[in-house]
Amino acid sequence: MTRIHLSKADVGEAEERYVLDALRSGWVAPLGPHVDAFEAEVAARCGVAGALALSSGTAALHLALLDAGAGPGTVVPVSTMTFAASVNAIAYTGAEPVLVDAQESDGNLDVDLVLEAVDTLRAEGAVVPAVLAVDLFGRCVDYDRLEPGLAERDVHLVEDAAEALGAVHGGRGAGSFGRSAALSFNGNKILTTSGGGMLLSDDEEVLARARYLSTQARHPVPWYEHSEVGFNYRMSNILAALGRGQLERLDDMIARRREIRDLYEKHLSGVSGIRLLGRSGADRDDDDNCWLTTIAVDGPGARREEGETVADGIVTALNAADIEARHVWKPMHLQPLHRDQRAFLTGASERLFERGVTLPSGVGLTDADVLRVIDAVTAHLEGR
Repeated sequence: MTRIHLSKADVGEAEERYVLDALRSGWVAPLGPHVDAFEAEVAARCGVAGALALSSGTAALHLALLDAGAGPGTVVPVSTMTFAASVNAIAYTGAEPVLVDAQESDGNLDVDLVLEAVDTLRAEGAVVPAVLAVDLFGRCVDYDRLEPGLAERDVHLVEDAAEALGAVHGGRGAGSFGRSAALSFNGNKILTTSGGGMLLSDDEEVLARARYLSTQARHPVPWYEHSEVGFNYRMSNILAALGRGQLERLDDMIARRREIRDLYEKHLSGVSGIRLLGRSGADRDDDDNCWLTTIAVDGPGARREEGETVADGIVTALNAADIEARHVWKPMHLQPLHRDQRAFLTGASERLFERGVTLPSGVGLTDADVLRVIDAVTAHLEGR
């Protein structure tokens, strides 16, 4: 039986055309005309003044946090339910991450709790230059409340939109919130350049400073001159060409992932105890990019072995059926590296980790593939 993958990259003729052009042009080293064009096209898509193509989304977060004032002697509140790169980027600056819990409806940052965290930390004498908010699984944080709340406190917002390119919140594109934002184009993302990322901002000075640091902090003189430590963070022209081909197809890829999401919802919404994160009742949001469809099994009947969580049981059963499925992000406050970190918790992210599973969502899936996943999920829950 053919294995069904979680989120396999999908490339076609558009990507081949762009990459071949890059190869034939001779611009095979970092930077080049496709990098410039890719930056302009992504900035226009997200609705920001400019963009900087980089080697990874983590690099973009690092530069964004440095610009926002993160460094030794400061603390940066961040979503605890996220991939490690979000917290690692804070550590790169020398700042201390403070882990803040999720809202249970969709796993995104709990806005009330993070504002409470900022106030508490400041009352204790901590310097809080920025908050790092993560748009989880392709759905934006509630920026209608978070942006003004942080502005009132004179705290910068950095948006980790690594998973959210193409999503919209309140008529604005993911990547357009806060002082700056980061995108990821890793291999399993909704748009891939194989590896890579991008820094977005409406402030040209932010981008100029980041551009300088990302090219080893080299001064614009005829020789190699450096007065501070920089980074080798720029994207290659070939990878940018791949990204341009993907960007041409982004709307179609989002539309297909939405069809897959709708198919899951149609067949799983009636299964007792299952809910799709962010897709029910008043919490339903049709503006996400549907990167990964994620379910939480809240009912008591899910089968599992002794010592397993509900999620463990489902992931094990699906993988045994040659279907790639994964747990949602293990909260950072449960990670060995960060378990002693300061945290503001409600228990929501731990409950989601115990009961949440990401299902195959890639553009290349057929309806028959999705129905096979649905049958495997329901078979496990029904004890078949």
